[in-house]
Amino acid sequence: MILEAIMAAIFGLLLGSIPFGLLLTRAAGLGDIRQIGSGNIGATNVLRTGNKALAAATLLLDGLKGLVAVWAAGALLGPGPDVVAGVAAVVGHCFPPWLGFRGGKGVATALGVFLALAWPVFVIAIAVWLAVAKIWKISSLGALSAMGVSVIASVVLTPGPVGIGILVIAAFVAMRHQANIERLVKGTEPRIGEGK
Repeated sequence: MILEAIMAAIFGLLLGSIPFGLLLTRAAGLGDIRQIGSGNIGATNVLRTGNKALAAATLLLDGLKGLVAVWAAGALLGPGPDVVAGVAAVVGHCFPPWLGFRGGKGVATALGVFLALAWPVFVIAIAVWLAVAKIWKISSLGALSAMGVSVIASVVLTPGPVGIGILVIAAFVAMRHQANIERLVKGTEPRIGEGK
């Protein structure tokens, strides 16, 4: 089981570290996404280029990283390692070794993992994310709300290793949003389409 977990972790890290936001913006001739906005490689920062289609593609592909990591690990290595692969995919997205360990904040990849591990948790989280982001126009608030609700939902719907995995991922994503949380408390967090 330890060997399977190690294999799943390596697979998840490698898959999660593919910087789709950076690759897509470069392919579109928009330069280095790390030089604008927040400097992150995720969909929210890609949106700051003004290209909504590219941001949507980044969101989808980053989510697929988490989904594929879980499904592939589950198919090849069984339950348990699939959760490890999902957690590792989020970590890989946030800390890609080929980008000096400077990646995104892991929201889309986390949601992809949730979809693969427990689709009801995914549905609840995505609904909260979209609703909060639409009402308050603050991406980070939507993401943090989704992570918080996912933990509550997982306690009820997915006790055991899957629930623990979702808890770990949600906590990790929240930690990645520390600067956003500080700005939210101060009331200086930019709205969607503005600043950082």
